[in-house]
Amino acid sequence: MKKSVLSIAIVLGALALTTVSCEKMNHTNPFLEEYTTPYGIPPFDKITYADYEPALEAGIKQQNEQIDSIINNPATPDFANTVLALDNSGEIINKVEYVFAALVESDNTDEMHALAEKLSPRFTAHHDNIMLNDSLFARIKAVYDNADSLQLQPVERRLTEKYYKRMVRAGALLSPELKDSLKSLNQQQAELSLKFTNNVMAEIANNVINITDSTMLAGLPAQTIADAAALAREKGMTGWAFTATGSTRLTVLSSADNRDLRRQMYETYTNTASRGNDNDNSKIINKIIRLRQAKAKLLGYATFADYAVAPVMAGTVERAENLLMQLWRPAIKKVDEEVADMQAYVDAHGGGFQIAPWDYYYYAEKVKKEKFDLSEDDVRPYFVLDSVVQNGIFFAANKLYGLTFTEMKDAPKYNDAVKVYDVTDESGAHVAVFMTDYTPRPTKAQGAWMSEFNSSYNYNGKVVRPIIYNVASLTPATADTPSLLTLDEVETVFHEFGHALHGMLTRAPFHSLQGTNVDRDLVEMPSQINEHWALVPEVLKNYARHYKTGEVIPQELVDKIIASHKFNQGFMTTELVGAALLDIEWHKLAGTTADIDIREFEKQVATKLHMPAMVQFRYRSPYFKHIFDNEQYSCGYYTYLWSQVLEADAYERFEAEGPLNRAVADDYRRLILEAGDTEDAMTLYKEFRGHEPTAAALLRNRGLD
Repeated sequence: MKKSVLSIAIVLGALALTTVSCEKMNHTNPFLEEYTTPYGIPPFDKITYADYEPALEAGIKQQNEQIDSIINNPATPDFANTVLALDNSGEIINKVEYVFAALVESDNTDEMHALAEKLSPRFTAHHDNIMLNDSLFARIKAVYDNADSLQLQPVERRLTEKYYKRMVRAGALLSPELKDSLKSLNQQQAELSLKFTNNVMAEIANNVINITDSTMLAGLPAQTIADAAALAREKGMTGWAFTATGSTRLTVLSSADNRDLRRQMYETYTNTASRGNDNDNSKIINKIIRLRQAKAKLLGYATFADYAVAPVMAGTVERAENLLMQLWRPAIKKVDEEVADMQAYVDAHGGGFQIAPWDYYYYAEKVKKEKFDLSEDDVRPYFVLDSVVQNGIFFAANKLYGLTFTEMKDAPKYNDAVKVYDVTDESGAHVAVFMTDYTPRPTKAQGAWMSEFNSSYNYNGKVVRPIIYNVASLTPATADTPSLLTLDEVETVFHEFGHALHGMLTRAPFHSLQGTNVDRDLVEMPSQINEHWALVPEVLKNYARHYKTGEVIPQELVDKIIASHKFNQGFMTTELVGAALLDIEWHKLAGTTADIDIREFEKQVATKLHMPAMVQFRYRSPYFKHIFDNEQYSCGYYTYLWSQVLEADAYERFEAEGPLNRAVADDYRRLILEAGDTEDAMTLYKEFRGHEPTAAALLRNRGLD
């Protein structure tokens, strides 16, 4: 999941906004007017590239004036006139940032790319100016120190503590000179992170494998071959052209009979942004790491890893590493078994070679077919994207939470591929707006995520419901077939929808406590637990219907899917845990001044971990966007595993009492999905589950116990 970079909540209510005219005659900047669209959806069709910069300037001006009003208020600082006023500041800048952040990731045209380079540092600088404002911090601290005498309600105290701790972590206690240093570090890091991401996108799009020998295409689906021919024509090449985009890369690695084509695809991807050209991220990584080290030391931490982990559930780097190692040891042992099975298959079929990393996906499919008589080709015809959405995630959400999704065909959207839904509860009341964007395109970043165009608010009789969206790049439709998904893609849809439910169902009163504004190592729990419903029989048989005949997926095939679900989990877990441990090792560095050889550093980490030779880190450092394109997941990739421990343990309650049990779902909704950050995450979890989690449930779930 990705979230907005700027973490300042929007103002709600009627505000007199100054309009700024753009260069175009008779055009009024939509960001500077109240949205008149249904539920306040951004009027995407009216927003021009020229609107962003003047709206950002107006937004900065507005929020600065609001901050000045808080600071200069002669009344004694209290929750309403200080903390709540800050939480409700910045309507304009947040409207701009919601749309800007979404389009930079999902529709990054040349114009958006240029805007990002120009405006991203200004968002960062403005955020720093607020978080490092001495007078504002003094008032926040006064409310924090006097919480008892002010008789703050628990949720008011929670928000006050959150702002106080956020500002301290942002450097509020530093001297003026050190604050200036910190601002400079943040600014430099923002610029480098943007360059890092742009380099990755450029490398993925422009490093092309050109094939002219048709025999090398054996095993590939017809549509993949047709797409490759079209790309070759587009690039003025003969034959077929492949890039290492997600769906293409995995299709080639798992399906191509030609070993050399698989090797080329593997090496093209794993060398992304590390080829020694202008898009090489090696120097950028070194600079970012040094900046983060300097930031951590300024703020009183030994390493950036200590700084990153301190405020979340894990609390210490040691606890995070301990959890990962509980998973790592059984996972790498399982990999040895999986590779032995693949090597036996190669030997039995006259291969005459040792399995290499680019062989893993291909022979995993062969062994899976042999063991379970199951392949992706068997299940894809039953996994039609529209049905996975309508009869899968929406069906399960209705059973569990009583939600109904009605498409708003005329609603504003930022791309024609987007679908917009009005989400209502059993009484017919509006709950949220939900948008989906599943179509791959060259201007969309790799991966899948959830975010919002408007946050929720529910305080003193004022209620505003959120606008949530999911983005992914799934297998596209063809001239002959609808979008037919792999099982992994089906789980991606359920995963991101779990994040969406967290955002849509929130009932927390304040912007900064609502939805996914929770501890980073809890935020992935709702998404990962939601993946389980993809294979709940009642849900699976409701959405898995053959695209030609409408036939419900046969029970025999369902049995094979369930039987094979723990297959290859050694590889999958090792990839993920390895990446998390690599992330931590980067951020445990302290005092480094000389440039580190990226590839050598990764080798050292792999050797230290006894990493199997057949398995690469899920993301090599030069394209590890989670940890280098901003600080959100820096030394935080482990949180996917931490959250999986939580969700595996939590789902065992659903298994025991019924996966569609409404009473269990009500508890889960109240304590996790609705609560947001209104209470300590572990307190809420234990109230739902009855005990603290351990890794045992996850090991059982993955067949690694």
